[in-house]
Amino acid sequence: MKFLRNYLDKIKPNFEKGGKLELFRSVFDGFETFLFVPGKTSKSGVHIHDAVDSKRIMTFVIIALIPALLFGMYNVGYQHYLAIGQSPGFPDTFLFGFLAVLPIVAVSYITGLGIEFIVAQWKGHEIQEGFLVSGMLIPMIVPVDTPLWMIAIATAFAVIFAKEVFGGTGYNIWNVALITRAFLFFAYPSKMSGDQVFVRTDSTFGIGSGQVVDAFSGATPLGQIAAATTDPVQITDVLGNPLTLWDLFLGLIPGSIGETSKLAILIGAVFLLITGVAAWKTMLSVFLGGFITALIFNAIGTTPGMLIKPCEHILLGGFAFGAVFMATDPVTSARTETGKYIFGFLVGLFAVVIRVLNPGYPEGMMLAILLMNSFAPLIDFYVVEANIRKRLKRSVVKSNDGGKRDE
Repeated sequence: MKFLRNYLDKIKPNFEKGGKLELFRSVFDGFETFLFVPGKTSKSGVHIHDAVDSKRIMTFVIIALIPALLFGMYNVGYQHYLAIGQSPGFPDTFLFGFLAVLPIVAVSYITGLGIEFIVAQWKGHEIQEGFLVSGMLIPMIVPVDTPLWMIAIATAFAVIFAKEVFGGTGYNIWNVALITRAFLFFAYPSKMSGDQVFVRTDSTFGIGSGQVVDAFSGATPLGQIAAATTDPVQITDVLGNPLTLWDLFLGLIPGSIGETSKLAILIGAVFLLITGVAAWKTMLSVFLGGFITALIFNAIGTTPGMLIKPCEHILLGGFAFGAVFMATDPVTSARTETGKYIFGFLVGLFAVVIRVLNPGYPEGMMLAILLMNSFAPLIDFYVVEANIRKRLKRSVVKSNDGGKRDE
């Protein structure tokens, strides 16, 4: 690393003002600060200095996402070989999924970071680290068969219109990754309808026997529930075999790449909570909101969707993934301590309501979080106003008590 540091110091003058590569100063600064902690500190206008900068926070979130990403890669291969009736072992299964998911990750980062680099150069600003997490989240919340050009267009739209127009990292109102998914959902509903996730069964990567199942698709558990007409709903895998709660927890089921394994998500959640990156109040409230709402539907429900048990709602679809990695986004969620409880509870509530009452779109977590992103500033405003009124009332009471004692 010392060699790399010396090399960067050697070429740095070329990128500074007056250097022959001054035009690319923001790009160089972005790479340098990604590799090394900046040697400069603020001289004025700062009240608190600490070692936890945005780069470290983003790095912690990416580390927390790795278990779900790796499992998602394995599950892609598992669903492929399950569909064609083969069981080649872990190496081939994981390799198939890795090669299927890697291009999606690459397109997400190349598109998003490319736009951020261009905007930073255009404005003469530093390159922010915000897309390091968004670029990882986007591949994990889309079906594996989503065309790469669709992902590129949706990512570009989200970065430009949901982030940069608001001022960049830290100023966006909505979660960038979810805006990407929302764009895909509304622009290309056949790929993102929420009730079908196609199993990748081609042999593009030259792995396995080369057997191909054309146009094979497996309904997700949520899709099966939405289409059910009788109760209880029997959730099955792509071959029609019954799935247990344990299967849903482990995640060997059809679904978006990073959302299927609740075990992997739980590992990530524990890491985020231990490091203090995610707000436990928001995370817990999402689960409580979904659990209580599901109980209410169970009590009054008449349709199969209404009778789905609370624990099944939490284990199905992207509920857990959204609660851990999306709802806790510090930029787009509520920031007051009381507001975090309100924000999280309403996310869980609306996610279950949308799932149950809108059979055309059984996965409601995306819309629930985006809806509450819109209301997060309002929640914080009223929490602060309530606190101000409470303090003013307390101040008046103390003042009146003091006047009586003086008499």
